[in-house]
Amino acid sequence: MDFKIIELSSGKESGKVAVSDAVFAVDFNESLVHQVVNAYMAGSRSGTKAQKNRSAVRGGGAKPWAQKGSGRARAGTSRGPIWVGGGRAFPGHNRDFTQKVNKKMYRGALKSIFSELARTDRLVVVDDFKMDAPKTKEFVSKLQTLNLQDVLVITEGFDEYLYLSSRNLYHAGVCDVASIDPVSLVGFKSVVLTQGALKQLEERLA
Repeated sequence: MDFKIIELSSGKESGKVAVSDAVFAVDFNESLVHQVVNAYMAGSRSGTKAQKNRSAVRGGGAKPWAQKGSGRARAGTSRGPIWVGGGRAFPGHNRDFTQKVNKKMYRGALKSIFSELARTDRLVVVDDFKMDAPKTKEFVSKLQTLNLQDVLVITEGFDEYLYLSSRNLYHAGVCDVASIDPVSLVGFKSVVLTQGALKQLEERLA
């Protein structure tokens, strides 16, 4: 299949580029995309919630008072769950939320997402997308040239000026090919690929 190449300075078509149908024209596998997106989001969870049980809190080694004669309850420690400063009865522990997703599944999900973006005309290829200075106004102007708002821009390499120009915009994101993730791809309405990024992406997913 072929993609139109849009010249960013004018917003007009400047040519076409041929891409592999095995990457950009596969059937949409909703269950696979759902599994990979969930696994990616689960892997970003810290899982550091933790409390101490009665054996982990400090103190409570001595019996607080005699077993009999005081008129109070029979207590063997002052660090039980019913005491202030005591341990939790059923404490939380550190937990690993990661889910197993092999490379073939991950690549398949990315192919499925990009193919669906291309099928619904939400994938735009531009000749280049560079910024001479970190100017948000200029970045917005380039998006207006493409008639796009909620968009993820993917470049062949990290561009500091481009990143700084877009980081204050909640409706725009920037990443390079090496940093692509399925959550970002499904989170934006449109995706803009530079011609160099398109070539790298095709080689990576082929």
